[in-house]
Amino acid sequence: MAGVLIDIEGFKLTDRDRGRLGNPACVGVIFFSRNYVSKEQIKDVIQEIRELRSDPLLVCVDQEGGRVQRFRDGFTRIPPMAYVGQIWDKEQKQGLELSRALGVILGSELREIDVDLTFAPVLDLNRKNSSVIGDRSFHRAPEVVTVLAEQFMLGLREVGIRSVGKHFPGHGGISEDTHTEWAIDPRSFKEIDAEDLQPFRVLSQNLDGVMPAHVTFPDVDSIPACFSSVWLKDILREALGFKGLVFSDDLSMHAATQMGPPVIRANKAVDAGCDVVLVCNSPDDADAILSAFEASVSQSDGLPAPRGAEMTGAGDGLEALVDSSRELLRKANWRG
Repeated sequence: MAGVLIDIEGFKLTDRDRGRLGNPACVGVIFFSRNYVSKEQIKDVIQEIRELRSDPLLVCVDQEGGRVQRFRDGFTRIPPMAYVGQIWDKEQKQGLELSRALGVILGSELREIDVDLTFAPVLDLNRKNSSVIGDRSFHRAPEVVTVLAEQFMLGLREVGIRSVGKHFPGHGGISEDTHTEWAIDPRSFKEIDAEDLQPFRVLSQNLDGVMPAHVTFPDVDSIPACFSSVWLKDILREALGFKGLVFSDDLSMHAATQMGPPVIRANKAVDAGCDVVLVCNSPDDADAILSAFEASVSQSDGLPAPRGAEMTGAGDGLEALVDSSRELLRKANWRG
C-alpha cells in the first residue's frame, strides 16, 4: 500500500497537523520555509513529530542549495548546483570535490536537526530554457550532471542523509513551470533516452528515491510522467532497474490537476507506480486523500525504508570531514 506525505501549517504543530500526522496512511512530513524560524525551533517540531507515532515517519525537506533552500538562518548558504558545474568546466577535480563537500555540509546540518531525506539532487539538464530549473541543474551535459550528482549523493550518504533524484525523466526540455502551468515536452523518446535519462540510468542503483515530473511526453504517453505506468513501471522499474521509492511530485501543482479531483489524482499516481504521494499547500486535499487511503491501511502495511539511513563516513572522523568540506567551499570563492 502506498503512503501519503504531507506538510504542516506553520511554525508549530496544530491539532489539525497532529490529526493528519497520526493518520495511519501518513508516512511522513515535508517542511517548507514557512515552517522554519530557527534550528532549535525546528528540532523541537521534529521531536514532537517523532513522538506522535510508534512507527517512524519520514522527515523530509527540499534542501537543494541556491534558491531552493528551505532552512536558511543558522544554515550554511549552499551555492546553486550550476555553480558547481561552472567550477567543473574550469577544473574537473575541484568540481567533483566541491560537489561531494556540499553534500557533506548540507547533509550534516540536516542530520543535526534529525531530518531523514532531502529531495535532491536535481538531475535535470540545464538547457537554459526553463526558469523553474535553471541554475538548480548542475550542467547541460548529461555526463557532467551524472558525475557531479554522484559525488553530491556520496557526501549526503557519508553523513546519513537519503537522496531523491528529480524530476524523472527530465524537466529541462520545457519552459513551462508545472507549479502553475500544464507542460508538454514534444521530443522523441530517442532524444530523451539519449540525454535526459542518462543520469537516472547511471545513478538508479544509488538513489534512495526518484521523483517523477508532472510533464507530459506525448511520444511515450498521453499523461504526465507522474501518472504514467509506462514511465514508472516499464521504463524506471523494468528498463532502468530502479528499486528505491518513487515519490510523486506535489499533487496540488497545477499540471497535476488535469488528472481529476485530489483523491482520483492520488489513486492514479499510485496505480502508475508511485509509492508515496506528496500533498502540499492544500490541507483540504490532504484530508480527503488521507481519509480515502486510511481504509486500505492495516497494521502490517508499511513502506520499505529507503537505503542510506546509516552514515557511511567514519563516525570519529565526521567532524574532520565536515571541516574539510567547509574549507573546500571556502576555496571555491562562493559569495552566497
